[in-house]
Amino acid sequence: MLAIGFLALIFLCAINARAQRVRGELRLDVHDPQGTAVSPAGELVSEANGFRRAFVAGPDGRYVAQDLPFGVYRLSLHADGFASWSDLVEIHSEVPVHLAVTLGVAPVTTQVQVNDSATLLDPYATGSLYSIGRQSIEEHDATQPGRELLDLVSEQPGWVYEANGVLHPRGSEYDVQFVVNGLPLTQNRSPAFAPSIDAGEVESLRVLTASFPAEYGRKLGGIVEVTTKKDAKAGWHGGLNAGGGNFSTVNGTAGISYARDADRFSVDGEGFHTGRYLDPPVLANYTNRGNAAGFSASYEHDFSRNDRLRVSVAHNAVRLLVPNELVQQQAGQRQDIQNAERSGQVYFQHTISPELFLSVSGSVRDTSATLTSNPLATPVIVSQKRGYREGYARADLAGHHGHHDWKTGVDSFFGPVHEALQYTITNPALFDPGTKLSFQFPYQQKWDVEPSIYAQDQMRLGKWNVSAGLRFDHYGFVVQESAWSPRIGVSRFVPALNLLLHASYDRVFQTPAIENLLLASSPLLDAISPSVLRLPVRPGRGNFYEGGVTKAFFGKLRLDANVFRRDFRQYSDDDVLLDTGVSFPIAFAKARIIGEEIRAEIPQWGRFSGYLSYSNQSGIGQGPITGGLFLGSDAANALTDTSKFAVTQDQRNSLRTRVRFQAPQHAWLAMGAQYGSGLPADIGGANISTLLAAYGQQVLDRVDFARGRVRPNFSLDLAAGAEIYHKESKSAVLQIQVVNLADRLNVINFASLFSGTAIGEPRSVSASLRLTF
Repeated sequence: MLAIGFLALIFLCAINARAQRVRGELRLDVHDPQGTAVSPAGELVSEANGFRRAFVAGPDGRYVAQDLPFGVYRLSLHADGFASWSDLVEIHSEVPVHLAVTLGVAPVTTQVQVNDSATLLDPYATGSLYSIGRQSIEEHDATQPGRELLDLVSEQPGWVYEANGVLHPRGSEYDVQFVVNGLPLTQNRSPAFAPSIDAGEVESLRVLTASFPAEYGRKLGGIVEVTTKKDAKAGWHGGLNAGGGNFSTVNGTAGISYARDADRFSVDGEGFHTGRYLDPPVLANYTNRGNAAGFSASYEHDFSRNDRLRVSVAHNAVRLLVPNELVQQQAGQRQDIQNAERSGQVYFQHTISPELFLSVSGSVRDTSATLTSNPLATPVIVSQKRGYREGYARADLAGHHGHHDWKTGVDSFFGPVHEALQYTITNPALFDPGTKLSFQFPYQQKWDVEPSIYAQDQMRLGKWNVSAGLRFDHYGFVVQESAWSPRIGVSRFVPALNLLLHASYDRVFQTPAIENLLLASSPLLDAISPSVLRLPVRPGRGNFYEGGVTKAFFGKLRLDANVFRRDFRQYSDDDVLLDTGVSFPIAFAKARIIGEEIRAEIPQWGRFSGYLSYSNQSGIGQGPITGGLFLGSDAANALTDTSKFAVTQDQRNSLRTRVRFQAPQHAWLAMGAQYGSGLPADIGGANISTLLAAYGQQVLDRVDFARGRVRPNFSLDLAAGAEIYHKESKSAVLQIQVVNLADRLNVINFASLFSGTAIGEPRSVSASLRLTF
């Protein structure tokens, strides 16, 4: 009966269609008292979302603002000969908001002027959510290419930045989901695993770690919603951004767009070269080059005010070398990685009525990754090819009625995964006796199918708000499992105090990381060692709890404070196959993560703006092993070891802060600081002299072996920028950024069982010039 009911629901919802967005749309019509169209200049601002957009309505008085993050906005309109107009607009549904404005003749005032402070807090939110606006994205130039967006996400409370740009939200390993213009990306998006997302085309980010809408599933450690620019101006426009810095780094992006009436078209390209792409295991930064290139194109057409079609394609590739340890460098090792990604997406939306919104989308994404070693590699020569061709389809129907904003839909991932690997051990002394000296895993392929269905509702009951949803997921790859996931959030807004109290519960069903999962699940690997433990990696299940407050002070400062707890079964982590650098998912019986977070933000106070984010968390995992591949001595105890341990992302204290000053003549100066109390460093039975030969004394000095942790890290950063030219739609902006001003030696990970050793960025300088026309 359950299967029949599920199929029936899919059939019913398949006629109601679209992609993940959690975004709204404002459709504006402006006219004078006689009904004649007026073309005013306007501004749309939401301080809570870090959103600020200037625009000019068309000759017909119409303007459409797409992909607006949910929240409260201030809309201001100005036209010669007419009184200025300003009011608040609420966007809390995907059903487009239609707004008709009549501008009175000057000096008559048709509306009371509204201050931006009214948009500082969203009184309808039911959980913590952090927004990163266009200004923050444009003013951040990562000195290590490929990390622009990852850096910005890591500044939010609860996120830990581990080796090689891997993000960990609230103690979760590889459970980050990026959603780019509605396309969910559940695979590892760190620089070593995938090409980067072009930050130059991103308008805003929204970061969620609790109170997840039911439409989100599969990876729920944290959600990063990425929205690219949609505000195409009429005619031809373009931009160029070129920069460079330490380690022979050069990078550039270029784009051009054209818009006319109902049609909009854009093409963008990017590329970079750097001599420090990953985080090396030693100070010398051996063999660490990276090169990348890519392009994207999109076309959008409005068939009418109610029907829109968007088509986009993209191709990106990155080639890099794996950094060597001291012994590997002396031996002459070289390991090359190439990651490539090609994708295409089609999206169609139809407004059925003022209260009903329909959309349909689908995409195909083809990814490939190769790893090759030269004959001098030590302790192992490895060669690997893997990839997948992923299809995705989604269907949704969203509606607004009275106090309800609801949505229901169905989606599915489907496609073949393929992998092949071979290795040859060159230093048998470093491996358990009996380990097979050479092994070949032939090309294998298996289909991954992951359908889901959901329904959710956002209710406003006076000063109370309730979000409720239910989701069903089926996972079908190495194992077959299904789960229902209820979600609920409640909040109470106190207008007299400008205070929002909220609490939420999320039941989650998280699929295992797909990278090398087919390899680690194969019975062929039983031949590698006399002692092999190979258990299927099952989806993780968890219960997430959060309570918190959001308060605005003086109309200038917003304070978010949260406490949270996460209880896991089948807690996910990753391991490495025989020092090959090929990582694959594993799972422990359970884990508990608890913590507190605070973020204070001043979007603008005179010429100053800034934020301070602090997190305190503790993560404890517990055996035995419930999934993954373990060889030799690891396999002997994996099934019986029920001891507790600090999870690899257990950094107890994290602090990020930034202060920005807006100087006259369109110049600005900013200073930031980052602090982390240090990640676990459990070296087990490793010999200190062996570690010294691999990493050097300076690196070992940054590890507290008595506490089993890396010593605290700290970085002081500076940035400045100035608009050196501006005329009509043409501008030139120069920026410079200095990271780790004190040139402090920061070790991120050390000899970690799962993450290896990684050295943080030394003092580095980068500069860029951005041109627009």
